[in-house]
Amino acid sequence: MADIDLSAILNVAVKGKASDVHIKAGLPPILRIYGNLVPIKGFERLAPDEINKAAQRIMNDGQKETFKKHQQVDMAYSVPGLGRFRVNIFLQRGAVGIVLRVIPIKIQNFEELNLPQVLRTISNEVRGLILVTGVTGSGKSTTLASVMDYINSNRSAHIITAEDPIEYLHRDKMSIINQREIGVDAQSFSEALRGALRQDPDVIMVGEMRDLETVEIALTAAETGHLVLSTLHTIDAMETINRVVSVFPPYQQKQIRIQLAGVIKGIISQRLIPTKDGMGRVPAVEVMVTTSRIRECIEDKEKTKEIADAISKGFTTYGMQTFDQSLLSLMNKDMITYEEALRESSNQADFELKVKGISGTSDSDWKNFEKGADTKGGGPPAGGGGGGIDRF
Repeated sequence: MADIDLSAILNVAVKGKASDVHIKAGLPPILRIYGNLVPIKGFERLAPDEINKAAQRIMNDGQKETFKKHQQVDMAYSVPGLGRFRVNIFLQRGAVGIVLRVIPIKIQNFEELNLPQVLRTISNEVRGLILVTGVTGSGKSTTLASVMDYINSNRSAHIITAEDPIEYLHRDKMSIINQREIGVDAQSFSEALRGALRQDPDVIMVGEMRDLETVEIALTAAETGHLVLSTLHTIDAMETINRVVSVFPPYQQKQIRIQLAGVIKGIISQRLIPTKDGMGRVPAVEVMVTTSRIRECIEDKEKTKEIADAISKGFTTYGMQTFDQSLLSLMNKDMITYEEALRESSNQADFELKVKGISGTSDSDWKNFEKGADTKGGGPPAGGGGGGIDRF
């Protein structure tokens, strides 16, 4: 039985602009391209032994031990001349399965990713907390890498990361960057974060705020003059605030709301939408920038539900935008179809009325998006036309 040529599979994936590779017993290798699962032509169905051998080949001794203990392991894998991949090896029905996420070598900027220009303003913050949120596969790591690269290119700072595993590799530009991998360079996110505070950091990037201890240290770090960047698996700004607060016991939540309102600088939430030409995906992005009204909405539990309204009204002055405003802008630039925009919208009935041109009470919040908004300054999303992005 021939061994799996993992490099050949990954070569096809990179050339085919796939975001992920699935290797499962009984099937040929499967690629995820622009959100769709597609088998690689010309590959035989894979046998369990072949997959197990391939998995053992790419794991080091420590990773083999973790896999044996937990029946799964997260790791990074590099192929010289091809790129880096985030890997999860796991058991299903007693057989080994492998999923590899393609990590582009080049870190793209905000324009290349079709992200709103207001991200420049948010990235220029020198202290506080910035969160990038979205479901798995919505491009959080890519956006976070772009924010870090912007900081790295534009100011002198010491940036420390805690990642599981390290995905994008950053080289020192104007800043110096130390990237620490959980399980290799540190035992846990909370331990890495606590250590980072003693390493003279200006910017701390935590791959994910997974537990109370990590959230607690991140808030303290943001409060004591550092810029903290992190991600959460939440769909919008309102859910993000509620999720952070709910990590704490009830008796602490009022105090945490006040603390969070004081440190949060921005929440960037995103979803990837298939482009009109079917040749890529483009991000629809909700952007919350902290204002006095937003702070009030965070501090008062009863007003948190008003965050979406505060965001929609903050477009002109602060460059904020809701998902529906972002979708309307992308639709007006002919980047996505009306059907996709409607399907992904937060409020379908309201979105439908806006597209039909029926005015509502908050019509002024939408007028710039209806006309196809200007992409300069702190306004709505950058990039006009084109086929979107190949891989997010």
